[in-house]
Amino acid sequence: MALTIGIVGLPNVGKSTLFNALTRAEVLAANYPFATIEPNVGVVPLPDARLGQLAEVVHSEREVPATVSFVDIAGIVKGASEGEGLGNAFLANIREADAICQVTRAFEDPDVVHVDGRVDAASDIETINTELILADLQTIEKVIVRLEKEARVKKGEAIAQLAAAQTVKGILESGTAVSAGAAAAKLELADIREFNLLTAKPFIYVFNTDDAGLVDADRKAALAAQVAPAEAIFLDAKFEAELVDLTEDEAREMLEANGQTESGLDQLARVGFDTLGLQTYLTAGPKEARAWTIRKGATAPQAAGVIHTDFERGFIKAEVVHFQDLLDAGSMAAAKAAGKLRIEGKDYVMHDGDVVEFRFNV
Repeated sequence: MALTIGIVGLPNVGKSTLFNALTRAEVLAANYPFATIEPNVGVVPLPDARLGQLAEVVHSEREVPATVSFVDIAGIVKGASEGEGLGNAFLANIREADAICQVTRAFEDPDVVHVDGRVDAASDIETINTELILADLQTIEKVIVRLEKEARVKKGEAIAQLAAAQTVKGILESGTAVSAGAAAAKLELADIREFNLLTAKPFIYVFNTDDAGLVDADRKAALAAQVAPAEAIFLDAKFEAELVDLTEDEAREMLEANGQTESGLDQLARVGFDTLGLQTYLTAGPKEARAWTIRKGATAPQAAGVIHTDFERGFIKAEVVHFQDLLDAGSMAAAKAAGKLRIEGKDYVMHDGDVVEFRFNV
């Protein structure tokens, strides 16, 4: 599944430093606005300890984790929706993402200039959100013009879509993101997906802070409250960039010395995966143990189709055992003997951690 998270924020908040760490890429991270000219795309493996354990049980030669794609998009400034800075080209890049990760500066450093001359997380978030809302207003106004014409001819569905578009416009005109105002307006986001609105996408907020900020519980709680109910992640992008150059043992020791049990990058990949409404199922054999990405609520045939469309079209059944049951049994044969291996049909809804072998006929 090619699903992506767009990394956005004001210039000089640490987006490219974070992206470098995420992808271990050498993306330019410079102390001036618009260091990122073209969007950089990186595919990041999703941390999953189950894969190694599964590979050991089944004696697989290699492990293939699920992935999350991140797109590093140039800094947005006030007026971007009207073409300021590098303008609408970058709003178009955000529009292609499935979710938005907004990086916000929460550290003081006189050597790193702030585009507004001061560090104010709330103001930065408001600037980005305002530009996205203004861009969406431009989009929805064009949609309304189109739907008004269609409603006069086609009526039916076009009229319903027009009403939804007008509801969206009202939400945006109140200064509210569509995702935040949809519930109160009794608007189903799935019904307006074709409008491709920026603020209808899921949001994750990353606060780029320093050592002092990472241990300041009150400060973190206050920042998280500003963006609730969206997820808030706190990390030090510079520290994360240092971690990726270390061995696994060295990185673990450095995290422990810093009072952390999980790196910010692992947390971001995990939260991003969940925000996109995804989960994984596992397959295993002599060649590889692999995690496959599916949407939550996917059926067995749909999950099979992620491997190959022929698997979905010719689906017969799925042999399923949950990962923990397989691990406890010690082998697939033992799991089967213990009655933990199940035969599931076309209506089976997949669960995260299912270990599956599909039977199909094409």
